[in-house]
Amino acid sequence: MHKVDDIEIEQVSKIEGHADLKVKIRNGKVEDTQLQITENKRFYTQAVRGKSVNNIAQVVSRICGTCSIAHNTCCIEAVEKAYGIQPSPQTLLMRNLTMNGLMIRDHALHLYLFCLPDIFGTDSVLEFKGKDHKYLHDAFDVKKVGNNLCTHIAGRAVHPTLPQVGGFLKVPKKEELKQSVKEMEGIRNKILDLIDVFYKCDFKFETDRHFIALTNDDYNFIRGSVCSSEGHCIPEEDYWDHLERKIIPYSQATGFTFEGEPFMVGAISRMNLNKKALHKDTKKDAAKALNVFPSNNVYHNNLAQAIEILHCIDKSTELIETSEFKVDPRPPITHKQATGVGVIEAPRGTLYYMLSLKPDGTIGYGNLVIPSGQNQIMMGLDIKHLVEPILDKERPFVEHEIEKLIRAYDPCMSCAAHFLKVKWDEK
Repeated sequence: MHKVDDIEIEQVSKIEGHADLKVKIRNGKVEDTQLQITENKRFYTQAVRGKSVNNIAQVVSRICGTCSIAHNTCCIEAVEKAYGIQPSPQTLLMRNLTMNGLMIRDHALHLYLFCLPDIFGTDSVLEFKGKDHKYLHDAFDVKKVGNNLCTHIAGRAVHPTLPQVGGFLKVPKKEELKQSVKEMEGIRNKILDLIDVFYKCDFKFETDRHFIALTNDDYNFIRGSVCSSEGHCIPEEDYWDHLERKIIPYSQATGFTFEGEPFMVGAISRMNLNKKALHKDTKKDAAKALNVFPSNNVYHNNLAQAIEILHCIDKSTELIETSEFKVDPRPPITHKQATGVGVIEAPRGTLYYMLSLKPDGTIGYGNLVIPSGQNQIMMGLDIKHLVEPILDKERPFVEHEIEKLIRAYDPCMSCAAHFLKVKWDEK
């Protein structure tokens, strides 16, 4: 006899923002799954219209405090592509460092505060005891390092002030960069420990899935070709041509398929498709964990994020120690009617910006494709396949398994975390 009837979860816990879930069960089968992203629509594609290219990157960074640097960076790239502006090597270097800082702090938030409680069997990191209590301190130590790196390069860790079209308003100070190197060296062993925790984690949920990510020769998050796990690669500007928008009536977010198929973006996609490009020190010290990739186990998204933190530490240390930063004048901007596409890898996956610019230097139209929207359909299918085999289990077990799966995707609905409230529809 099945112990689980229809499932309603209000406010899925320990994720970024608001999401509800309804699972319709009939005759021991999952008949329908509705993952409902319940954030209020903020109409940013309309809000960008008429805004100046001089401040549009600051406007869109407000879409998400957690990923503000990613939105800022992707938007700037789209404007530069529209105007034919080629940023200098130093500008690209500073953008890479800024994105690395974002990955360090954002992955740390997800892994330490949201995922480790599942592994250690607690509801919160605040309940960690004994030898596990150190992970609470590690969480804030690692986040601080990422925040400081972003601040030294981009002016602020959230809503950066220094990145501009064509460059940065100023260069970082040598003493601040030395401080960041020292801080990154100080947390490196903590990240090796974190990688080991997620490598030994026995959570497993595997299905065949399509993976999409930017790939390049040094595992950076700002340039490359969009590639699939089937071996196909396309230029960044062609990404939209392969996407199909899916209106999901019960969700405030739009879903997407890639060439007609559900797909997954994020750290596991990047690791599956591009692990050969990781920093040599990362590949050496995380070799055992890297052997699991390519992987179809969705929980290895967490392991991939931990490895990415190590890569960001190793790559950023090398970039800082081998580079001289000097005043780098930004190229002049000549306004014209043009369209540009920016594609980068945000913490949760591939982020797409298409901006149509008017001759007066304002935005005529914008199309923004967010990673969690791209993952939405795949998440719903995974929940269906997860629940059916465990319908004979007790309700709390099923609820927790669902939430663990959703958390593995690290979805970003908005910058808030909520606790679980469940309603059961008895039949």
